[in-house]
Amino acid sequence: MKIKTFEDIQAWQKASDLSLEIYSLFKNNKDFSFRDQIQSASVSIMNNIAEGFERQNSKEFIRFLYIARGSCGEVRSMSYLAFRLKYFSQSNFKEVYQKSTEISKMLYGLIKAVSIKQKSP
Repeated sequence: MKIKTFEDIQAWQKASDLSLEIYSLFKNNKDFSFRDQIQSASVSIMNNIAEGFERQNSKEFIRFLYIARGSCGEVRSMSYLAFRLKYFSQSNFKEVYQKSTEISKMLYGLIKAVSIKQKSP
């Protein structure tokens, strides 16, 4: 399938779903600083995919994909703390961990694919 828009990118679709889940899990959390940070990190994943794609430059797209991967790590790191602070359950932790890891792997695959395409004549 040819990717014509960032909405066609499966990693962006999954990042969007993850953001909705994070917003839902933390909507009533009174630790505003923590809530804002984990929500921002989750949105950063999908926004960096979109921004990098829209720049229409392979080198910049790859750079933004790496930033998105970093945000996946941030969401995972904060989910450990959220679990330890009892902000969400172990099943919530496992779900967020699994989804953010899956997105990170997808982004790595996309980085490799764009890098190969960039090098071919």
